[in-house]
Amino acid sequence: MSILHRNSWYVMDESVTGLSENPMHSFAMDDTLCRLVSTEADWGIARTWVHDRTIVLGIQDSRLPHIDKGIDFLRTEGFDVIVRNSGGLAVVLDEGVLNVSLIFKDEKRLSIDSGYEAMVEFVRYWFRGCGLEIVDGEIAESYCPGRYDLSVGGQKFAGISQRRLRGGVAVQIYLAVTGSGSERADLIRRFYEVAAGGEESKYTYPRIVPERMASLEELTGERLNVDGLLHSMLLTLKEYSDELGNLSLGMEQWDVYEENLARMVKRNEKLMK
Repeated sequence: MSILHRNSWYVMDESVTGLSENPMHSFAMDDTLCRLVSTEADWGIARTWVHDRTIVLGIQDSRLPHIDKGIDFLRTEGFDVIVRNSGGLAVVLDEGVLNVSLIFKDEKRLSIDSGYEAMVEFVRYWFRGCGLEIVDGEIAESYCPGRYDLSVGGQKFAGISQRRLRGGVAVQIYLAVTGSGSERADLIRRFYEVAAGGEESKYTYPRIVPERMASLEELTGERLNVDGLLHSMLLTLKEYSDELGNLSLGMEQWDVYEENLARMVKRNEKLMK
């Protein structure tokens, strides 16, 4: 049976409130929920989040030879910049990008690959009525390329990452819902040009071809919005559980969240110097 099947799925929707939050909030919250779910063997937590005009860098990006100039460039383009606490490289967040975290207790059957594969299964089932042939596999010319990129016709619309800590696993996906995928990609392409400055770096950053990225709206040719996708996501979750409820945190969890957020802020202060 799929690891998506749970006795209970709990939902935390921050698709609206997140627009006024720094994305560091989301990474701190996922860490908090990993600790919470670690004591619940058959829970699943789905958290949805949207943040406005922020570039989330990977730790490797922060070590580019001219990263200060790269960050200045992004800020002049109207974007905030943070460095996340999990793997991967630079991604774009804006109001047309929906992020979903599926969070489970860590267990033997939840290998790294099975965590990624669960998200791929979930997205395919979620969009089963859209007539899209969703392929998983790296789109090397995209930003933040990875083995579990999701694409249609060679154009990437989603990327998946994973974070494991404190007995919990958070499988995170960003879905480009609306807007121009190629414009987002071109922004990151220009960032790498500035931040690398033509010099060799300690890692090979992606050579982005903007046309290899698109939004779901572009791929389907239909008008989409985040609210509509949230509704269909809830219907999809119901297929995997008899119980679907809203998640709220107690004081203990909020204390853990504050600790995690402070850690994120401190890490960013250090890396952004």
